[in-house]
Amino acid sequence: MLAIERKKFILKYLEEHGNITTNEVCRLLSVSPATARNDLNSLEKEKLILKTHGGASSLEPERPAMIAAYAFAERQQVNRAEKEAIADEAVKLIEDNQCIILDASSTSLTLAKKLSKFNRLIVVTNGIYTTLELKDMPNITVIFIGGIVTKKSGSVEGLLGKGLLSNINADLAFVSARGFTLEEGLTDFNIYEAELKAEMLKHSKKCIALLDSSKLDTTSTANFCNADKIDMLITDAGADLQVLEKYRSAGIRIAGNVPGLPGQEISE
Repeated sequence: MLAIERKKFILKYLEEHGNITTNEVCRLLSVSPATARNDLNSLEKEKLILKTHGGASSLEPERPAMIAAYAFAERQQVNRAEKEAIADEAVKLIEDNQCIILDASSTSLTLAKKLSKFNRLIVVTNGIYTTLELKDMPNITVIFIGGIVTKKSGSVEGLLGKGLLSNINADLAFVSARGFTLEEGLTDFNIYEAELKAEMLKHSKKCIALLDSSKLDTTSTANFCNADKIDMLITDAGADLQVLEKYRSAGIRIAGNVPGLPGQEISE
């Protein structure tokens, strides 16, 4: 069983039982005590659980994974200028008569606010606030992906909307993440929302990653897109040029108002 699958099992167990011992992790997952401790330490680092003597407990019995989420209004204010700059670059990739996917991130919401200039677009999203922002734009058709509504983050999660997505063939998908590395790809702290993002990306021709510089070369719990599946990464002026050159050498197209960074067009 992969580490991500083990962590998902542990979170689900804590959601149902409230606590778990290291011995129970070993027995239920057929792993060594060292592996069990590593998994619990990783989940605690992501602020998804509370380590206790001999095991761990949930931070919140109803939804332990949600404790780590910022209140959405607070997240909108974090790196606000960087998100505006990223959205300004992202909107250049969009053309009339396209179908695009926006995830529920605050960066995608910033992009959504710039879509009123288009004559005709279809926007597919799991973002509640993004849906509310777009619903009164006369030339935008909004398709909302249903699912479990997450507290504080303004999004839905889970795979209840999988059937709807099976009917979607989007031109571009714009997604943010908690972190990105070449080894782990795009990662998020919410395993359930990462599942939905991965499903959304299956139904888009291209994946555009919207990542402010604080997200680069960091990682989180759940992978939802490998690095080689990203068609373009858009970041801000604070990004380290050496890090970006490492990404470019790996074949990732980079865009953004970064001093010293040549512009690149997204391939057809």
